[in-house]
Amino acid sequence: MPDIIHVLPERVANQIAAGEVIQRPASAIKELLENAVDAGATSVKVIVKDAGKTLLHVIDNGCGMSKSDAEKCLMRHATSKIQKTEDLFNIRTMGFRGEALASIAAIAHVEIKTKRQEDDLGTQINIEGSDVVSNEPCGCNEGTSIAVKNLFYNVPARRNFLKSDPVETKHIIDEFQRVALAYPNIAFSLFNNDNEVFHLTKGSLRQRVVGVFGRNYNQKLVPIEEDASVVNISGFVSKPEFARK
Repeated sequence: MPDIIHVLPERVANQIAAGEVIQRPASAIKELLENAVDAGATSVKVIVKDAGKTLLHVIDNGCGMSKSDAEKCLMRHATSKIQKTEDLFNIRTMGFRGEALASIAAIAHVEIKTKRQEDDLGTQINIEGSDVVSNEPCGCNEGTSIAVKNLFYNVPARRNFLKSDPVETKHIIDEFQRVALAYPNIAFSLFNNDNEVFHLTKGSLRQRVVGVFGRNYNQKLVPIEEDASVVNISGFVSKPEFARK
């Protein structure tokens, strides 16, 4: 009887991993936003078209990447966050698995433009379904721009599983709001089908909450702060009279 256990080809393994990491367009936005935050960006712009199925574009002014790092960031388990087992117990960043960009690149057409402050030229890499189509120097701003086009183009079952555009757009906005609320020191903007949905400038946490949820939230907020032996908590809760089921 012949052997029945086979090692999956890397392309198939990447597509399976992509289904675990990137379940919908909002999953890709989450990963890209977290990478932008970890890169030290002070300004992040998000562009979405057709609920992310046509385009998801995240532009940041963070530290950028060298040519070599730009090539390695597309490999599975490639990360700048950890090097040894002990590092797993001291993680202070978000995207440490090294799976996000490899997973996205396996199921979409991806264009990466990135440049460090000390470099004269940046790097542009175009990849389609894990295959590098082009890799060349380019003129671009400091930071990183990642455009994800035609998400799930080669995984039709996953694409068919997506909900309607309004539902998928709501999931994208939810992920955007979560990251924006956590980092009021970073300016965020979100464009959906060429319409500006959010334009959030740097400011205090109260200003960010009001910027995300609207001016009428300002009167609903009560500041809280509690220092305990195991955890320190600060932020806002809403007044009881504004609570709802």
